[in-house]
Amino acid sequence: MSYNKPAEFVQTMIDTGEAKVRTSTRDLVLRGTMAGIILSLAVVVAITTIVQTGVGIVGALVFPVGFCILSLMGYDLLTGVFGLAPLAKFENRKGITWSRILRCWGYVGLGNLIGSLLVAFLVALTFTMNFSVEAGAVGQKFIAAATARTVGYAEHGMDGWITVFVKGILCNLMVCLGVIGNMTARSVAGKIAAMWLPIFIFFALVFEHAVVNMFLFPLGMMLGADFGVATWLNWNLIPTVLGNLVGGLLFTCVPLYLTHAKTAPAIDVENDAEIHAEPAFGAK
Repeated sequence: MSYNKPAEFVQTMIDTGEAKVRTSTRDLVLRGTMAGIILSLAVVVAITTIVQTGVGIVGALVFPVGFCILSLMGYDLLTGVFGLAPLAKFENRKGITWSRILRCWGYVGLGNLIGSLLVAFLVALTFTMNFSVEAGAVGQKFIAAATARTVGYAEHGMDGWITVFVKGILCNLMVCLGVIGNMTARSVAGKIAAMWLPIFIFFALVFEHAVVNMFLFPLGMMLGADFGVATWLNWNLIPTVLGNLVGGLLFTCVPLYLTHAKTAPAIDVENDAEIHAEPAFGAK
C-alpha cells in the first residue's frame, strides 16, 4: 500500500523529531538556510502570479511547490521542528533534553533567517536593477503586504498583536500537517499531494508563517516600505513565532501523538453491559 496508517506515521514523527534534535549544528544551520532560500523563492512565485492574474487564490495554489521541494530535499523549517522535536522528549528518548530541543529550534531558525535575508537582498536587487530604479508592480505588492501586516496591526494595538498570534496558531496547525503529510505516503506523488493541501489552506487564508515573514518584511524594507526592524519584530515576527509554536505543537503534533502513540485503553466490548443491554440493529 502507498499509505502509511496514523499509528505508523506518528512513530515516524517521533523518530524524525529525535533525529533533528541530534543533528549537528552545521547541518541544522545549512538545512535551515536552504529551506529559507527555497520557501522565499516560492513566495516570489506566488506574489508574481497574484499580480499577473489579479486572483489571490492562484498564488495559494502555486505556493506549496516550494514547501514540497524543501521537504523532499530533507531541509528544515522552524515551524516543522516546533512540532516534531518535543515528541522525542515526550517519549523519554535517551539524551533528549529541553535544552537540546531549544538548540535545535534556535539553529534551524537561524538558518531560515540567513536564507530568507539572502534571497530578500537578491530579489530586491533584481526588482530595482541593482537598486537604481523603483520596483515595479510585484515589488510594490510586497511593499503593500509588508506594510499592512506590520503597521496595519500596530494601529490596533494589543488587538492587532493578538490577531497575529492567533493567525500564527492557525498557520502552523496547517503547516505541520503538511510536514506530516510527507510521512503519510510512500510515493513521491502521494507525498506531494498530502503536503500541497494544508499548505494551500494556510496561504489562501493569509495566516502568519514565521519563515515566510523572515523574507517578506525584510524585502519590503529593502524596497522602501515605511517601517523599521523594531516594528517588524514587535508587531509581526514575535507573535507569529509564538503562535506557530502553539499551533504546530499543541494543535497538531500533540493530538496525533496522544491518540496514536499513547492510545487510551480499548473498550472491552464483551464485558460492556450497556452495549449488550441493547438489541442488535434489526433484531426482532
